Amino acid sequence: MLDSPFTDLDRPPLSQAALTRALVHPGSLWSGITVVGRTGSTNADLAQAVRDGARQGAVVIAEAQFAGRGRLGRVWSAPPRSGLTFSVLLRPDPPPLKQGWLPLLVGLAVASAVRNVAEVDVRLKWPNDLLIGERKLAGVLAERVDSAVIVGVGLNVSLRTEELPVETGTSLVIENAACVDRDPLIRAVLREIETHYRDWSEAHGDADACGLRAAYLAISATIGREVRVELPGERVLTGLATGIDHSGRLLVESKGEEHTLSAGDVVHVRPHTP
Repeated sequence: MLDSPFTDLDRPPLSQAALTRALVHPGSLWSGITVVGRTGSTNADLAQAVRDGARQGAVVIAEAQFAGRGRLGRVWSAPPRSGLTFSVLLRPDPPPLKQGWLPLLVGLAVASAVRNVAEVDVRLKWPNDLLIGERKLAGVLAERVDSAVIVGVGLNVSLRTEELPVETGTSLVIENAACVDRDPLIRAVLREIETHYRDWSEAHGDADACGLRAAYLAISATIGREVRVELPGERVLTGLATGIDHSGRLLVESKGEEHTLSAGDVVHVRPHTP
């Protein structure tokens, strides 16, 4: 059973009514915001909502999530109200070839909001992680359900060192961030997602025309580094990460050849020291 909202004053609950008043209005991307006390997976909740005919812009935020999934099906959980765990439902107009940018777009939006509000140097590790230094602060997972795309985010806010699910993780509290209040953070994140998504949609998915690629590369922790890419079948590719192509795929130069990698082709991308 979820603890009372008042048992941990360092971790106050979010207000669905206040977030709805602030973010859901005529002309906005967001069509509805639901805050649930506990759920298995916000992505799974929205997948069911898609099958029930939910509109674009539905948002589900969980105060506690016990079966959240990352890439490769990894399951994770965190103490109640210790982070921002949410999913958004998008119905993009740009063609599927361009939609590989969606998890990168959401990652950029989260990073921009956190940099502005929390004043920490967050950088983007392709394809789906937000890092401070080499430690993971947040992750993004995009899933297609029929014609919709659901993008889930898990951001560590007030987790203490002993609460981290992995030793390579971090949180805003651990990093002494200027803001660790989840309310202004989620508002800033959703506003950034809306801005980037509208710009990308109006540019028909052209990441250069809307400035998405340039903004992503400006805070990339991957591009320009030697990387070790683990591929299915225990294959390994080492080389220089040189850029992101028009579809959001990673470009790696190795032994004079350029390789184009989609997120679905990659098990891990790690820094490589020759």
